[in-house]
Amino acid sequence: MQIGISIGRGGVAGAGTASPAQLLLRWRVTIVGALVGLAALAWWSTGVRMAGMDAGPGTDPGALGFFIATWVVMMAAMMFPSIAPMTLMYARLDRGRRGGMVFFVAGYLLLWGAAGLLGYAAIKLGRQLDGGLFAWDHSGRWVAAGVLAAGAIYELTPAKYACLGRCRSPLGFLVAEWRHGLAGALRMGALHGAWCLGCCWLLMAGLFALGAMSVPWMVVIAVLIALEKLLPWRVVATAVVAGTLALLAIGVAAVPAHVPGLTVPSSQTMEMMR
Repeated sequence: MQIGISIGRGGVAGAGTASPAQLLLRWRVTIVGALVGLAALAWWSTGVRMAGMDAGPGTDPGALGFFIATWVVMMAAMMFPSIAPMTLMYARLDRGRRGGMVFFVAGYLLLWGAAGLLGYAAIKLGRQLDGGLFAWDHSGRWVAAGVLAAGAIYELTPAKYACLGRCRSPLGFLVAEWRHGLAGALRMGALHGAWCLGCCWLLMAGLFALGAMSVPWMVVIAVLIALEKLLPWRVVATAVVAGTLALLAIGVAAVPAHVPGLTVPSSQTMEMMR
């Protein structure tokens, strides 16, 4: 039974009826609100879990279970605001079918979780093999600066351009990669996560170079990611991110004690973490 009626050309909806445009707006607000709400909850949880753990560059990631749980929550906190346009476009094309968006976001987080496992393995293996070479009072300071400098250079490469292009073009990505069903949503979410990883992996490495357990540095990296994904002026966003990383690299190499928010590891702290 039809509840509402339209009056005249372009009409006025009857009582109790919302126009398609209104329903779409409500759905978009709901999605963005959910993403922002989950991100806020993740930020709070991350702050609680990491309280007092920032030892600066080279901070030990802890036990595997703790690291992975914290890493996934970190990714939700840092990345959910940036993937809102992609998620909105997915929901629009999927036409509100149940479960699809949840599987899409789950696929995205699964990919980042797998990347976290690889990063954890690399850190632990490096600690076993380096013989203290990468300690802050040896070459650690220069390694941290080198990672940040590499991140600045990567911003200007064709690989970064290609990956960022996919992240900034929700409709183009989804049309090219669309698969139906929940399995398709999971696959597309993971694939989007892979492009996002290709775009942001050196920014995440930069986070470890500055202090993986530092919430303030997490905020800085999350803002840089959001800028280059959401700012309409792509060239400006890339220049800001590259310039920021370059300045941080110079600061860490030349005057680490004067870099705001950077915890400079002491020899005693590094020995305890090993």
